[in-house]
Amino acid sequence: MSYRVLVLHGPSLNMLGQREPAIYGSTTLKDINARLEAYANAHNTTIVAQQTNHEGMLIDWLHSAVDTYDGVVLNPGAYTHTSVAIRDAIAATGLPVVECHLSNIHAREPFRHTSLIAPACLGQISGFGWRSYILALDALLGHLRARDQNNS
Repeated sequence: MSYRVLVLHGPSLNMLGQREPAIYGSTTLKDINARLEAYANAHNTTIVAQQTNHEGMLIDWLHSAVDTYDGVVLNPGAYTHTSVAIRDAIAATGLPVVECHLSNIHAREPFRHTSLIAPACLGQISGFGWRSYILALDALLGHLRARDQNNS
């Protein structure tokens, strides 16, 4: 079975490679997307990756994913800790969404310890740098395969 997955990168992730490399590493967003594409291709999956610094755009993309994608990998960036609107958009879609973070948000500043997004998501992967995206995609694909096997 093949799958279609939407990968959404939130605010400031376009600055990866330059932005606080001690926290986020030196890997660029372009590098992450290329690694995701290679992983997806090897697992019979098509991904579309998009980045925005705008909350409303993330919400629009989530809404439009309903009839096009099987699931979503989402790094909401700082919106993780502030956006009830993104949480509600995830819940409204009914799609399985895996929350993804490069850094371990639970080992950082106290305000980063709470994710408003997590309760609406299938799960959360954080702290593995660029590999967090691969782990998130792998977890999502495992969920989709298990769901499809149970439905057949």
